[in-house]
Amino acid sequence: MNTPFVFDEFPMLKTGRFNLRAPDEQDAQDLLALYSNETVVEFMPFTPFESVNDAMDEIGWYTKIFREQSGLRWMIEDVESGKVVGTCGFLNREEVHNRAEIGYDLHPEYWGKGVMTEVARAVLHFGFMNMQLNKIEAKVEPKNEASITLLHKLGFQQEGLLRQHEFEKGRYIDIAVFSKLKSEV
Repeated sequence: MNTPFVFDEFPMLKTGRFNLRAPDEQDAQDLLALYSNETVVEFMPFTPFESVNDAMDEIGWYTKIFREQSGLRWMIEDVESGKVVGTCGFLNREEVHNRAEIGYDLHPEYWGKGVMTEVARAVLHFGFMNMQLNKIEAKVEPKNEASITLLHKLGFQQEGLLRQHEFEKGRYIDIAVFSKLKSEV
């Protein structure tokens, strides 16, 4: 069994094509390009970014959740270009229950190329083995078919539907809840 992760130093992960690393202020332009894209933020609880300051605030949030030990958000850095093309990680970690929620996003130029499957597998492995999570949850809008397809590919099961669970962008939205257990790895 691995030594439990203790949130003292941000872990770097590698996949065949990507480095998963800590956020840095130098990522602001790449995050602005990612989150200013309306297609990327369509199912996210915020409007497209308009400035580098918006991206810096996001980086600040990533730093905060790591410091508070409530989450980890990796920058997905393309090894070939050195460019950050998305993010993936955990939020809402509940230490007493050994569970967390996974979240992810990716620039549309990289959609349909197996990127998030590759990256999420590494992140899930880290969650189950290093963070010793028992359960990893995912919450998505039912209309986000690409995300639901990914979750099924990763072995997640739908637990239910939270009707009109969140108020986002001027409307109430349903949230589909998925999960994967460590015993299913």
